[in-house]
Amino acid sequence: MLILGFDPGVATTGYGLIEKKGKNSFSLVTFGCIKTLAKTSFERRLSLIYHQAKHLLDYYEPDKIVIENVYFAKNAKTAINVGQVKGVILLAISQNRDSQPISRRKIEIKEVAPLQVKMVLTGYGHASKIDVQKTVKKVLKLKNIPKPDDAADALALAIAYGQNCGK
Repeated sequence: MLILGFDPGVATTGYGLIEKKGKNSFSLVTFGCIKTLAKTSFERRLSLIYHQAKHLLDYYEPDKIVIENVYFAKNAKTAINVGQVKGVILLAISQNRDSQPISRRKIEIKEVAPLQVKMVLTGYGHASKIDVQKTVKKVLKLKNIPKPDDAADALALAIAYGQNCGK
């Protein structure tokens, strides 16, 4: 089973694709970031994120997709912008190469809060970012912690979903 995680952001949207091979056995397929430039218009940045997310979805055809649920209390503008990024990712998910609804492919889409990811991966809902990254490294049997942080966060989402079986 292929599980694709997305950590939405305007400047950097992290993604991480893993394969679940057994109950808690995972292997890394790919990870990275969709980056946009600050000098580019917001609308163009959303378009770039949409097209790159759609390419990932069409190319890898994941079975399950996990998106970080956005919770911001301090900056409403940031929350709204990240929410719009999440919206274009959801739009990309809703379509495939033939513009057929993704629901026909029976792909499960799950939104997960950062607190849940930390709890599943480390057993502590307020774990530090580095503790989560170390767990990602260990679970995927990597030599180094995945960089940048947004990609590591996306991998953490995918692993948490896989360990929790979408509960």
